[in-house]
Amino acid sequence: MIQGIRKGYVDGPFGQIHYREAGEGAPLVLLHQSPSSSEMFLEAYPRLAGHGLHAVGLDTPGFGLSDLPGDVPSIGDYADALIAALRGLGLGPVALLGHHTGASIAAEMAVRAPEQVSRLVLNGPPVLTAEEREHFRTALANAPKIGIEADGSHLLDLWNRRVFFTPGWSNLKAMHRGVVQMLLAGETEWYGHHAAFAHDIAEPLARATQPTLILTNTGDDIYAAVQRARELRPDFAYLELEGGTHDIVDEQPDAWCEAVARFVLATP
Repeated sequence: MIQGIRKGYVDGPFGQIHYREAGEGAPLVLLHQSPSSSEMFLEAYPRLAGHGLHAVGLDTPGFGLSDLPGDVPSIGDYADALIAALRGLGLGPVALLGHHTGASIAAEMAVRAPEQVSRLVLNGPPVLTAEEREHFRTALANAPKIGIEADGSHLLDLWNRRVFFTPGWSNLKAMHRGVVQMLLAGETEWYGHHAAFAHDIAEPLARATQPTLILTNTGDDIYAAVQRARELRPDFAYLELEGGTHDIVDEQPDAWCEAVARFVLATP
C-alpha cells in the first residue's frame, strides 16, 4: 500500500475492472485520460483524502489492470461498464471527475445514470467540431501502432511520442508513467482516443443536469476546445489553473486537488 492507497477489482460487463481508492467521506470517482489509468491520480489520492473525500480511481476497460473489451468500444460502452462498476462497489450517488477522454465518459455516465452522479467535474472536456473529430480519427488510424522490436527501439519511439504530444513538459515521473501506461495497454492503446474522437461530448454536456465544474489549465493542449464547453454551458462553474500540460495533476497537485475538493464539498 502506497500512501494509504488501497487497490481492488469489481466485476463489469467486459470482465474485471481495477480500481484504486483512498480516504473516507464523500465519494469522488476519478476517470483518467487516454492512454493512461487510475495511476495518473497517484499524487491526488492522499491529498483528496486529506480534504475528507473518499477518492476512487477506475481503470477504463482495456487500460491499467482492467480487462480488455472484446470489440472496439465506444464512449457509451465505457460509460455503461463504469456505471456497472459503481453499482458493484455500492457507490452512488457520487461526485464524478473525468479528465479528457475521462470527461467524455463522465458526461455520458451523468445522462445515462443520473441517479448515480450527484456532481460533475469535467477536466478538459474535448468539445470538437465534426471536422476536427474526423481529422483526429484519420490521424489516429494512420498513426503507427505499438509493436515490439528486438532492439528495444519501440521504447524510445514511445518516449519520443510522449514528448512530442506534451510540449512544455516538466514532470519526469509523469512522462515516465505515461509511457509505461501506453506499454501496458499495448496494441489496443488507441481504443480510448478512437472512442473519444467518435463521440460528440456536446450532446451529453447539453443534457447534464448535475452541478458541474469545468476545470482546465491554460497550458492544456485542448484548452481552446474547453472554451467551447464553457460557451455551451455558461451556467456551469468554471476554473482554470495557470500553465501546466495534460499532466496537470502531477504538475500542480495541491492547487488541482484544492479546486476539485472545494467544488465537490460545496453545499448544494
